[in-house]
Amino acid sequence: MARIFISIGSNIHPEGYFNAALKALSTHFDNLCLSSVFESEAVGFDGSNFLNMVVAADTQLGIAEVVALFKQIESDNGRLPGAKKFSPRTLDLDLLLYDDLVTETPIVLPRAEITTNAFVLWPLAEIAPERVHPVAQLSYQTLWDNYDKSQQKLWPVEFQWSY
Repeated sequence: MARIFISIGSNIHPEGYFNAALKALSTHFDNLCLSSVFESEAVGFDGSNFLNMVVAADTQLGIAEVVALFKQIESDNGRLPGAKKFSPRTLDLDLLLYDDLVTETPIVLPRAEITTNAFVLWPLAEIAPERVHPVAQLSYQTLWDNYDKSQQKLWPVEFQWSY
């Protein structure tokens, strides 16, 4: 079993898409651990605020299978293939970590957004504070403590789960 960490984001009807994503993830993965939900301003474009969170889970799937499953879940929830990176979206699922693997194929892991985006780092530090980033060799809590919080506005929000 591998422990994976998944970033979830949406700025189009996020409540519904978050619940749909968690329902789908709970059918494919075990031992889900959910961070708080955070609201942030759009990064890289002018748009509605995003909701973001990180989910940890256990899987027997390989990296390529996990990524393919995420693409299918996104597609099932109205995400158009080939959509611009910096644009509104119904659902965005990104594999952040697969155990402590450092790799470039089939995707780059650990994902760079961990250390550059508050909306990834804060929820990751919340659910895995003592876990060590496999490249930076610092805990996620230490990375969050050292993060320049003036870079991005981010705040926790109440969320009603119905998955």
